[in-house]
Amino acid sequence: MDLNTTESVPTREELNAELLAVPEPPEQPETPPPPGFEDSVEVALRHVKGQRGGDLVGVILIGSGARRAVTPHSDIDLLALVKGQADAHEILRVGERLVDIRYHGHKAVEDELAYSLRLPSLMRKGRILFDHEGISAKLIEKAHQRFRQGPPQLTINEQIRLKAECYHWLGKAEDLVGKPGTAQYLLTLFYEDCILAFFRLRGFWMTAPVDIHRFMFSREPALADLAGQFLSATNLADRLNFGRQFADLLFKDVPNPARID
Repeated sequence: MDLNTTESVPTREELNAELLAVPEPPEQPETPPPPGFEDSVEVALRHVKGQRGGDLVGVILIGSGARRAVTPHSDIDLLALVKGQADAHEILRVGERLVDIRYHGHKAVEDELAYSLRLPSLMRKGRILFDHEGISAKLIEKAHQRFRQGPPQLTINEQIRLKAECYHWLGKAEDLVGKPGTAQYLLTLFYEDCILAFFRLRGFWMTAPVDIHRFMFSREPALADLAGQFLSATNLADRLNFGRQFADLLFKDVPNPARID
């Protein structure tokens, strides 16, 4: 054997030439809703038509069903539009799903779109199940227009009021550390008011509850991180501490109420 003979080593270019191009992953199809969801929607729609067939002008699917974010535990949320005035609420069960039906006069809904903090974002993604004379389609278009305009701006007094309400609940919770059950309940009210304040102060439309933390993290990661630590705190002292840090950051640009003493 000739020891002076060395085996030929391929170059980088030769190795790269042997590599096959990695294909792009195929586009994933939209996740289908769990079996039975659409059938349940049809059953609920027939019920609404039977209940208010004479004055019914529209039925709109809202919530997770309209956003195509259905899970096995998603409810069916329906907005039933009627002639004249109506303000009724009905909860039924179709199979294993709850059906939440709210009956409202279509003119009242149109008026509410002008000032509601939630309705424009909720209705703009609505799915029309029944429409008479295009009333549902017109309302959804109005919801789109109102959504593009953004939520109403807060006055400085309204900002101060939101801040005062949140710190009120936080202070009450701190006063009742000797009653941890009551303090934890007050902290729940505190957090709910803080979430509302976040959307109002920052000029955002309210999102679905399941999307709140993800939405906050996409806009203000530091605030979302404190919110997560507040929610996951294992004892009252830590929860109070993270709650105060969360509120201080949330309201850092909002002045305190004026003192008159």
